[in-house]
Parts: sequence; C-alpha cells; structure tokens
Amino acid sequence: MALWSDIRSWIGRQRRHGQDGIPPRTPQSVPPAPSAPIPAPTTTTEAAPAPDAAPATTTAPAPATEAAPSPDAAPAAAAALARVFTADFGSARQWIAGRSSAYPNMGPTNPGDHKLDHLVGQYCPGGVFAAVARAGGLWDCNLLTTEGSPDGFQLRTGDVLRARVTLPTGAGAWPAIWTWRDGRNEVDAFEYHPDNPNLLELSNHVGRGGYLYWRDPSRAVAPGSTIDLRTVLGARSVEWYVNDRRVFSDGRGVGTGWHAYLIVNMSVSDGTYHPRPSGPPGTRLSWTCHSLTVDR
Repeated sequence: MALWSDIRSWIGRQRRHGQDGIPPRTPQSVPPAPSAPIPAPTTTTEAAPAPDAAPATTTAPAPATEAAPSPDAAPAAAAALARVFTADFGSARQWIAGRSSAYPNMGPTNPGDHKLDHLVGQYCPGGVFAAVARAGGLWDCNLLTTEGSPDGFQLRTGDVLRARVTLPTGAGAWPAIWTWRDGRNEVDAFEYHPDNPNLLELSNHVGRGGYLYWRDPSRAVAPGSTIDLRTVLGARSVEWYVNDRRVFSDGRGVGTGWHAYLIVNMSVSDGTYHPRPSGPPGTRLSWTCHSLTVDR
C-alpha cells in the first residue's frame, strides 16, 4: 500500500503541473493500463453449411473506442452458472462489520489512503451504506466484509458479481465494492466520487493488473442515479459491464487460483484527490447497494 501512496503522490504533483482532464488517482488505483482502446468482442458469422462444406470464416470488427463501447450480452457460459451468494447486508453470518485487514490494525482509521474513515460496527439492512461526521474531523463509516465472518464467503476465478447501486450525491463520498485477501488480491468492481459525476473507477490490482477511469458518454452514471454493474472475474481478463454494456476488459485477469473476500463500504475523501466534505457533526453521506449476487 505504501508503493501506491508514493505513486499517487507523484501523480498528484503531475496533475498540479497541468495534466488536466485526467481524474485524480485514489488509494485503490494502480499504475496506468495500456492506453490503446479496448477492442469490442470478436464476433463470428457463419452461414448454414452445406454437407461436407468447409467451415465459415471468422471476421473480427474494428476495435470499439472507450467512449462508445458496443452492447454486449452476458457471457455465453452464464446460463450454466449457479447462484452461490446473495447479499443480506443485515446478516452477521455473511458479514463482519467495521473491521478489515485492508485497514491498518484492522481499523478503525486509514489516513494513509487519504480517508477520513472511522469504521463502526454497524450492519446495513436495506443496503444503505453511510458516513456520519464526528467531532474532530473524522466520519463514522460503514464497512462490511466477508473476511472473518462465520460463512467466510470468497469470490473465485470465473465468478460473476452483479450489483445494483444508487450513487451518492454529496462531495467527499467514496463508495466502493471490492475484494481483498492477504494484503493484496484486490479487484474494484467500482469506485465513485461525485465530483467526477459521470466517471467510474474500475481496477484490477492482481499481478500486472489494469485499470480504467471510465466516463459514461450517456451520463446514466451521475450523482443519485441507479445503475447495474457486472464484473466477470476471468483468469485471463476481468471484464466490467455497466447497464449491460461492456465498458472495459483488462486483458490481464486474476489467474487460475485466485480467491478473495468481498468488501462493500462507504469511505470519505480527505481532500487530497477529491473534495473534503463539510458540515457539522451529524452531517450524513450515503449510497445504496440494492442487490449484490455472485454466480459461479
């Protein structure tokens, strides 16, 4: 985590020297992914073969640009997958509240990641994740993780994570759905900051990893909007979908033996890369995870 802090500090200096238009890096970001546009999925066109005819040829379309990815159906194997996890954010069997090895000493604070978090041991029935201002500048923040829970659920290579979320509106709010195990194995299904209203941060920190700051040209991603997310955790490529459109495929994947715990949380930015929230003690920020499932 110290390496990422050094990288973020360097990038922060670069942006102050005029590299406008690139959203600020967050503590859960990685070095830049290749700048080439992400190709659209290859499609195969076949005519009905006559008896003993040679197979039809495969034609790959020109790569799609990041700004206008083509619609993409669910992975072909999805029909064969089974539902292995359905989140109940009020369940003490599924989740541990307010503690995570992703935070120094299991929490409650994490200033090294530029967060004003003070984790609290509260569950989130209904999927509402909140942060409430405390006296002194920190915020009481919700974090749930499957790490250490009685069920101990872990995502594995090939799993498909789906979530429906309503994004926060208040400056400084920092919601995320991500994974963690043994100080690494992090994949961010999404991170969001309302000061970049149409942008999602999508990251794979496993191995060489890859990331994309994806700006939604349709502006369906916006403060207060409700969107559907899908993350396919492939061995050779992690794919992110927003409202059933593939927006990023990292071409790196998580490898064949990967597994990690789930984290769903609300953090608060300390002002380094995104605005620091204002307000007296009791001021509240929130977002909602209406549903979260995993198919395998």
